[in-house]
Parts: sequence; C-alpha cells; structure tokens
Amino acid sequence: MIEVRFHGRGGQGSVMASRIMANAYVRIGQYGASFPMFGFERRGAPVTAFGRFDAQPIRERTQIYNPHIVVVLDPSQRYFENVYKGLRSEATLVLNADSAFTQKPHQNLKTAGIVNADQISLEEVGRALPNTCMLGAFAATTGLLPLEPLTEALGDYFQGSRLEANIRCLRRGYEETEVTYF
Repeated sequence: MIEVRFHGRGGQGSVMASRIMANAYVRIGQYGASFPMFGFERRGAPVTAFGRFDAQPIRERTQIYNPHIVVVLDPSQRYFENVYKGLRSEATLVLNADSAFTQKPHQNLKTAGIVNADQISLEEVGRALPNTCMLGAFAATTGLLPLEPLTEALGDYFQGSRLEANIRCLRRGYEETEVTYF
C-alpha cells in the first residue's frame, strides 16, 4: 500500500487533489481511499489530507503517520517540521515552490519533485490553485500514476473551460517538474 499525505492551506485544493488521485487509481483497476483532516475550517488555515492506494481493498481509515510520499501544496510549509514527521526511509516529496532546495530537507528523503504550481495555475486558471498542477507533478516525480486516468478523473470535478484549464495545469505540472535524487 502506498500512503500519501497532502499538506496545504484551505482553498488550495489539498482535499480535492487527494480525491482526484483516489478516483484516478480506481480508473486503473486499483483501490483508492481519500480523507481530510481539518483544524479550523476556513480559507488559509492549515489542511492535511490523506490518500492510500493499493491493488488490494483498503480498510484502514486512520491518519497517515508514516507516509511514503508527501505532497506540499503550500510553499510556506516546505520547512515545517510536521510536513516531514514520520517519513519512511527513501520517501518522496512533491513540492510547490519557485526554487529548489539548497540542501536535503530531511534525511529520509530519496526523491523530490519541485514545480512552481502557483505560477502555472495563475497563468492557466487565473488564481493560485495548485492542486491539479501538483497531481501532474506527483505523476512525474513518482511514476506511480499515468496522466490519462488523472485527466479522466478531472472530468468528474470540473466542466467546460474550468476542465480545460485544469487539464492544462495537470499537463504543465507533469512537464515542468524538476526531479532531484538525493
């Protein structure tokens, strides 16, 4: 089972990203579970969402304490200790940032994918909504999920011009992610 923890702020789409990813895993014949954890439910407040993905049915619905992958939608959280708490060895980080790390942020990281999702979403959607771009970055960084099921899953959440803009964000996130191996 692959366990993914999403860190962001209210309004950035962390919960939706987790749901879209679960939807995409189901489309490739696997199982996906997605659920959020909220503190104060307001725009800008820290939000954590969780996703589990496996070829077998998923029964566990608890928080993820030891993730394989951490997806950080909020660039200001890149150095927060709780983002890296419990990381498994050889973990992966997918980060929304406008610059790479100058040093390895945590000893358990093996791979990091960095993309400026805020800038891409500003250009494509008109607002800093990094979630769909980060899904493309996830696919590029991990190789665990192809773009096609993610693109199809977007159709369950968006329509018309919003769907088209989010598909462009997804693709650009995939194409513009810089992957670093530590």
